[in-house]
Amino acid sequence: MAKPFTATLLGGLVAGALDITYACAHWNIAHDVAPQRIFQSVAAGLLGRDAAVAGGWNTAALGLALHFVMTTIMAAFFVAASRAAPALNRTPLLSGIVYGLGLYAVMNFIVVPFSAAGDGVIQAPEFNQFFYGGLLAHTLLVGVPIALIAKRFEN
Repeated sequence: MAKPFTATLLGGLVAGALDITYACAHWNIAHDVAPQRIFQSVAAGLLGRDAAVAGGWNTAALGLALHFVMTTIMAAFFVAASRAAPALNRTPLLSGIVYGLGLYAVMNFIVVPFSAAGDGVIQAPEFNQFFYGGLLAHTLLVGVPIALIAKRFEN
């Protein structure tokens, strides 16, 4: 298998697994939310909230699949960028953190507000446990693993 392809798939899988595990644990501990509802919240971006919840485990499975598709796309962008700018692979921790911060911004200020789950309005963030937890998750559990895996498969 070609190294960029392997880096993309593995990066998407690892980042996706870490991120969704964090989301399930965080929301369960903070608000007693079941994993099914977390997965449905991802599907809500495509279907809308009411349809995602009404679909039960079918839409939960769709949401989980969509989550991994998104993290694989995130990995693909980083792998492509690291091929075009090899300097990104010299400091994968730093580049992964910066990339994770960018992903957080894109997801929370573009993708979610303009998805079927959003209302098209970009809200100022509330600086609470969910903001800081999400920021840390996107940097340490998404950006950094993707960058480390891209470095591992750079040549």
